Amino acid sequence: MRKPFRLSLAAAALWAWAGLAAAQPPVWTIHDKDSTIVLFGSVHVLPPGVAWEPPALREAVDRADDLWFEIPFDDASQSAVGRLAMQRGMLSEGQTLSQTLSPAGRERLQRVAAKLATSMAGLERLQPWLAEVAISVAAFRQQGGLEEQGVERRLSAEAPAATTRRAFETPEQQIGFFADASLQDQAASLEETLREIEEEPDSYKKLVDAWTAGDIAALDQQALQPMLKSSPRLYQVLITQRNAAWVKTIRARLSGSGRTVMVVGIGHLIGPGGVPALLRAEGVAVDGP
Repeated sequence: MRKPFRLSLAAAALWAWAGLAAAQPPVWTIHDKDSTIVLFGSVHVLPPGVAWEPPALREAVDRADDLWFEIPFDDASQSAVGRLAMQRGMLSEGQTLSQTLSPAGRERLQRVAAKLATSMAGLERLQPWLAEVAISVAAFRQQGGLEEQGVERRLSAEAPAATTRRAFETPEQQIGFFADASLQDQAASLEETLREIEEEPDSYKKLVDAWTAGDIAALDQQALQPMLKSSPRLYQVLITQRNAAWVKTIRARLSGSGRTVMVVGIGHLIGPGGVPALLRAEGVAVDGP
C-alpha cells in the first residue's frame, strides 16, 4: 500500500488486531442515472483475523455485474506476474544490487537481510524493485502476513461465479511500471523501505489501523507521503499516471449501465490526486470521504 503492487512494509512490533473487529475501511460510490460503481481501497496483504469488510461492500459484490481489480486474479495471470518479474527483475551480468545503493543503504541491506533470514546472494542478483518486493514479502511473512488474506484474493474467491471479472491493467503493464523505472529511482524506493523496516517498525500496523478506521489523513501520511518524498518520479508513474488512466476507464464504464465494484490499492483513492478527487473535479458524482 505504501507502493502499489510492491508489498507494503512489515512491522517488527507484535500485532494487536483484537480492537479492529468493528472498524470500517472507507467506501466510495460513483453513480449516474443508470450506473453504480462502488470503489474500495485494498490492502493487498493482511494477517489472519483482521475484520475489514464493510457491509456495503459485501452487498455490492453480491449484486455486481462486474468486479474489477488492478490486474486479473486468475491462475494464469498470477503465474504470468511471477514469470515476468523474474524475466525483467534481474540485473545484468556483473552488476550487483549493492552497487545501486548508497553506502548507508548497503549497510542497511545487510542488516535487514540478516534480520529477515533472507539470502544476500539471492538479493544481489535482483534489480532494486524486485529486491524490494522480496524483502517486503519476507517482512510480512515474519509477522504472519499472507497474500491469501489480502482483500483481492478474498473478494475474488467469494464473489459469485457469474460475476464478470475485469482488470484495469495487464500483468505486463504492471511489471513494466517497476521494471522500466531507472535504477536510481528504484534504489531510492528500496532504501526508503529498508529505512522504515529499521526505524519505523510499527509502520505497517499503523497503516492497517488507519485503513480499518477509515482515517484518510493518516492513510495519506502512511501510504503516500513517504513515497512522494523519497521517489517523486516513481510516484508520478505508479500513482499519478495510473490514477489518471483509471479515471478514463471509470468514465467509460459509466457510459454504460449496471452495477460494478472496483478494488484497487487504497493509496490510489486518497488525497487530491486520488481517483475520487479526480472524478469529482470532472463533475462526476462520488459519495464517500
